[in-house]
Amino acid sequence: MIEPKTIDAILEKVRKEKPLVHNITNVVVTNFTANGLLAIGALPVMAYAKEEVADMAKIAGALVLNIGTLNEENVEAMLLAGKSANKHGVPVIFDPVGAGATKYRTETAQIIVKELDITAVRGNAAEVANVVGESWSIKGVDSSEGEGDLIALAVKAAKQLNTIAVITGKQDIVSDGETTYLCKNGHSLLTKVTGAGCLLTSVIGAFCAVEKDYVLASAAALAVYGSAAELAAEGIEGPGSFQIEFLNKLYTISADNIKKLSALEEVSHVNL
Repeated sequence: MIEPKTIDAILEKVRKEKPLVHNITNVVVTNFTANGLLAIGALPVMAYAKEEVADMAKIAGALVLNIGTLNEENVEAMLLAGKSANKHGVPVIFDPVGAGATKYRTETAQIIVKELDITAVRGNAAEVANVVGESWSIKGVDSSEGEGDLIALAVKAAKQLNTIAVITGKQDIVSDGETTYLCKNGHSLLTKVTGAGCLLTSVIGAFCAVEKDYVLASAAALAVYGSAAELAAEGIEGPGSFQIEFLNKLYTISADNIKKLSALEEVSHVNL
């Protein structure tokens, strides 16, 4: 179990150090991602040009790669940035948006995890499954959780990719293949806001920028993010007002909130 005070300490470190998070993300979520990172205390930068991504990545606290609206130029930029980040010890967080929806998208995701040293992969069950060659239903860039064992999938992905696997859904799972946490924080209104998952990936990047125990950093990010969503949903009528209030709660969430709401537990997978 991760103590609430540990989660709060990592959050406060983000707020104090204000890590630069370099995002090569999709056009749908750029503004929301930037505002969300600012709210949590990090500094966002969106740099896509292949002429500068290597230089930007090496000075960042974390690099986030998101293939939501991928094209050939962006993929080239992602690989250049990722190799620079790897060379300079910068954590790389990968969001394989829609992996499994098309052959190009799936193959691109698999190339990225093959060519780069990925610190953490964050996606829904179908996305993570398709990155590691498992069959899982997907429609567009969304998926149902399916009937598979999500803990087993997270452990397999972590071991196969030598990374932290973060699978998000009704409940979130984070695993490095040895230690696995289940996070029960969150709210259904997150699924009604475009880019909520993408922003979470970038928030994980901010936490990994200040905490080198990456499974701990990822789990703490899930707890803070989900708790902020629960706070934001109180008295809210719908997704429009929720989105605004969610940014407010990312900005104001406190140690007391985390102590009261965080729902992280370690799970056993000795037989997997």
